[in-house]
Amino acid sequence: MKIKKALLRKKRKKESWFKYGMAILHLWLGLLSSIVVLIVCLTGSIYAFKNQINDFYNREKVFVTTPKNDSINIAAIEHFFKKEGNTIKTIVIPESSNRSLSISYSEENSSFIKTQYFNPYTFDLLGYNNNRLDDFFKLILDIHKTLLIPNIGKQIVGISTIIFCLLLLSGIILWLPKTFRDLKNGLTIKWKAKFYRINYDLHKTFGFYSFIVLLFIALTGLYITYPWMKNVFIVSLGGNPVLSKGDALEENDELSVDFNDMLAKMMIKEDDKKSLENVKPISFDSIYKLANKKLSYKATTSIVAPNKEDSEFRITKINTQNWLGAMLPDELSFDKKGNLKHMQKFSDKPLHKQFIEISKPLHTGEILGWKSVLFYFLFTLIGCSLPITGFIIWWKKLK
Repeated sequence: MKIKKALLRKKRKKESWFKYGMAILHLWLGLLSSIVVLIVCLTGSIYAFKNQINDFYNREKVFVTTPKNDSINIAAIEHFFKKEGNTIKTIVIPESSNRSLSISYSEENSSFIKTQYFNPYTFDLLGYNNNRLDDFFKLILDIHKTLLIPNIGKQIVGISTIIFCLLLLSGIILWLPKTFRDLKNGLTIKWKAKFYRINYDLHKTFGFYSFIVLLFIALTGLYITYPWMKNVFIVSLGGNPVLSKGDALEENDELSVDFNDMLAKMMIKEDDKKSLENVKPISFDSIYKLANKKLSYKATTSIVAPNKEDSEFRITKINTQNWLGAMLPDELSFDKKGNLKHMQKFSDKPLHKQFIEISKPLHTGEILGWKSVLFYFLFTLIGCSLPITGFIIWWKKLK
């Protein structure tokens, strides 16, 4: 009988049927999804620090001592590798002067590509990325996405995330105060009260303060999980529905593309590849300077050299020159002679394409760097606490 009363309490005298229904819905959905929500929030809060933890683990390679003259000589670096009989394939130049470069290269008479950290001031190869933590973070990510349950795990997480969104919305409806006194009680915690009252206040106030952030994280998670949710976001932002190719494909493979435009670009690319097949590419230093002329701000820059599949240099600069400091990618491409073939600033892209490009860092909190990662971490911890404090509230009613 106690369980029945705790699961289906009586309607209070002045309580509306709508609010009563929201309370019952909030309770049942919370009990149904609490364990999954707790696991997803906990693994999400851990995974958010993946890059920071990896940098710390490889700190002797990632971070370098900066000399007084901290300018980086790309031409000298390229000459250093050529002298050793190596060919640079990709180079990543960080914005911060106290970080090493990441350089991918192949040795003479070898097609195997190695990637090492490189000190641009002492010209020392610092070694490879220590990937001992990769298996740990892969496990965390698999738990976050599928609970390690084959086939149906993804759907369990997805449905629980939808329920979590409903819990947040119903929780806000239940939180809405009738009087100013109720408003004050809904925004503060009575720390001197007894345990169960403190627990109730924690659930209520933390739920209110974290509502928008947790709802945003949950919705972007659904965007990554479900093609139909992608359509909701993309169409609402002015784009065309994506074409789903099956659950086995990643989200980037489901983006809708104008076929004629794509075909035209492919034809041009093939023509360039044939006409410049025997042309020796200009240096990385020249490409770096050309890219900085077109995009003059200081930023983390990656340069990918032409290869068998692509005859152009591909440059990406991470633009943080905005009021939030968000990391937004601007893209350039040059042919082997250094002629500009394409320039696409993030700010010039349609809104739906902007969202597609940054949906993952928006979900993980990487969009603003360590500041937003820490911000997300705190809020996902609150997300972890809500099922616990909510269950304690319900458990008290069983006594």
